[in-house]
Amino acid sequence: MTLRDANKVAGFAEGDLTGLTDAVFHDLPDAVICADCEGLIRFWNAGAERIFGFSRDEAVGQSLEIIIPERLRQRHWDAYRLMMETGRSRHPSNEPLSVPAQTKSGQTISIHFTVAPLPGPYGVVAGIVAVLRDATATFQELRRLCADERGM
Repeated sequence: MTLRDANKVAGFAEGDLTGLTDAVFHDLPDAVICADCEGLIRFWNAGAERIFGFSRDEAVGQSLEIIIPERLRQRHWDAYRLMMETGRSRHPSNEPLSVPAQTKSGQTISIHFTVAPLPGPYGVVAGIVAVLRDATATFQELRRLCADERGM
């Protein structure tokens, strides 16, 4: 089978990327979350289920607050409103942000995430897409190393 044949079988030749999109979004180990302009979750992949503990059925339709620790919610919503109004983040660099998040069980975890606006009609921002990775083990290791250095 040639590459051209493989592309046809996969649907790439006709521009149908549905299978690829499903594989990327649903099967990606990172969490992929889409929320509308009101901050209601509209898409929640298997990575989000694994990291946060909420099933897709539990998360879709809920506020993003289900994964935001209470003490950080005001700051989150201020940044969210800015994204909805301007299409820009308070942190415009391409570097992932590192913040605490909350799981279904109430456990606080550390995450790295990037966020981008989802364009809607007439140039308005319709929502966001965020890609999140559990960084708890990395942060715990950094804390351990810092504690070891202080103990020397």
